[in-house]
Amino acid sequence: MVGAKATEKGDCSRFTGTIPHSCTKIPTIVDLLPSTPYNQQIANCCKGGVLGSVVHDPANSVAAFQITVGEAGNTNRTVMLPKKFTLSPPGYTCGSVKIVKPTRYISADLRRVTQALMTWNVTCTYSQFLVQKIPTCCVSLSSFYNNTSVPCNKCSCGCQSNASKCIEPNSSFSCFQLRQEEQYASRSMMNYSDWNLVIQHPNFDKLTQIFQFNCKSLTPYAGINDTAMLWGIKFYKQYPNASWASWVYFNGDNCDMPPPNAYPLLPNT
Repeated sequence: MVGAKATEKGDCSRFTGTIPHSCTKIPTIVDLLPSTPYNQQIANCCKGGVLGSVVHDPANSVAAFQITVGEAGNTNRTVMLPKKFTLSPPGYTCGSVKIVKPTRYISADLRRVTQALMTWNVTCTYSQFLVQKIPTCCVSLSSFYNNTSVPCNKCSCGCQSNASKCIEPNSSFSCFQLRQEEQYASRSMMNYSDWNLVIQHPNFDKLTQIFQFNCKSLTPYAGINDTAMLWGIKFYKQYPNASWASWVYFNGDNCDMPPPNAYPLLPNT
């Protein structure tokens, strides 16, 4: 195995000569650290189990490792597909393995092409509700034209077991304050630059200028440009400027939003 390792070796007593890396039937494979020696690495390996978004960090959005399966034979009839494929940390659900067109490999001199015996895909999806039933972040609102502010919803962090008292925010819970001023601004309780937000707002198609952080429009629905990903500039601790948003996702999790009827009202005219 190159670019990763199995957490347990298992019982390899029946093997002589070359001892396998792992003999467990259901191995747990973990990524290696970036400091791994080069002779133990392959392309796109060794991210320490931390992947970035393909939108703002494509170079770190892929992880790979190479494994040789013993006693698998050398034909596509003897190769057995993996079963019960899962991802860690919790929250991921993986579907069944599907055979796809064999991967083709082109030699360095571009004069020879080989292909794998078999290639398969596994699709995994993430749901924050499988991890915990309560949000990991909430949003409060304030405005230059209104003296009052809209706090996070009551018990955004969830309730204690007796459901009579709210859980207090802690270091794993983020609270964002979106403020609408003459020049839009926002503040957050975070104090680091490696963050990303996905915000849905009806006027993203009228966006004219971005400064102090990165932004890229997303179009999940053809012809509708109301969603954008924002992320920090490395070592620069500044947070996104935004007005009222319909949805806010922080590091992949949906933040708890105040109800629309609680948003700061425009002054009477």
